[in-house]
Amino acid sequence: MPSVPTPWWRPSAHQDRRPFLIGRNRLLTALRAFFAGEDFTEVDTSILQVSPGNETHLHAFATDLIDADLSVHRFYLHTSPEFACKKLLAAGEERLFTFTKVFRNRERTATHSPEFTMLEWYRSGQSYERLMDDCACLLALAAETGGLERFSYRGVETDPFAEPERLSVADAFERFAGIDLLATLAPDGASNRDALAAAAHGAGLRVAEDDSWADIYSGVLVQMIEPHLGQGRATILYEYPSVEAALARRTAHDPRVSERFELYACGVELANAFGELTDPDEQRRRFLMEMDEKERIYGERYPIDEDFLAALAIMPQASGIALGFDRLAMLATGAGRIDQVIWTPVA
Repeated sequence: MPSVPTPWWRPSAHQDRRPFLIGRNRLLTALRAFFAGEDFTEVDTSILQVSPGNETHLHAFATDLIDADLSVHRFYLHTSPEFACKKLLAAGEERLFTFTKVFRNRERTATHSPEFTMLEWYRSGQSYERLMDDCACLLALAAETGGLERFSYRGVETDPFAEPERLSVADAFERFAGIDLLATLAPDGASNRDALAAAAHGAGLRVAEDDSWADIYSGVLVQMIEPHLGQGRATILYEYPSVEAALARRTAHDPRVSERFELYACGVELANAFGELTDPDEQRRRFLMEMDEKERIYGERYPIDEDFLAALAIMPQASGIALGFDRLAMLATGAGRIDQVIWTPVA
């Protein structure tokens, strides 16, 4: 018979976890001080939303809101505070950050929890390269707060004080998989499934007949690229294919790629950033494409937040980033599982 884990609320289990939890608190205090020093405003966004987000592989928790007249409205627990934060940018906020609980279904591993804390921050009028600088500062601050010289997770180490490597997705595909990714994308950013399938097969990756371009791309990224990221020093993987960056604007130099980057340390993805798309018509088109794909794969789709699209029309140019706070707390405290740094983990 498999052993039953000791409930987190048992005194013995809590005492084992408590050093990680106190470390989490210290990190939270340090990060708040960092943003205060950068003249940011902390905001508190609502968790109940009319749409949880419109990305193909994000899965939400649904609930019903019942008004006093007993009318019923479908709402969702947000998967990110992004829509709310961008509405605040449209309202006139220029630098904002938030720590908030977010909820994602179908996700539970050593580094995933169905309920977790996300740190998001936005800089109005600044490029997404400025967020890369923020990431380097926060990694060093997390290590200092935890009294660590290096981060270590599952045998992989990262120097949090070293300047992160900036590696484009196209260069990563070439370096680690020998695949010319841009050759599988048309000048307007459209994807060529057969070209990528042939390249992936040549790199030794199994490709199913019904795999889409996105399926193959994800397979290469997860199996052949991500294990190499954040080793020795952090990696900033940037310029994602535009078809994989639904909320980001395209780069000025190549419409095949967009202003999106992800931050990795010890092979762990910590953050996801965008140079924000502000064209509501283009955003609607992308959302509909994402929801069509979601319906094809999972048989469901989420509504579009019309207020969000209306806010985009008056939102200034900005850059924004979402960081998994619990994952950063894991690295800063030496925890091995995400539930060790969550005060009351989901049972």
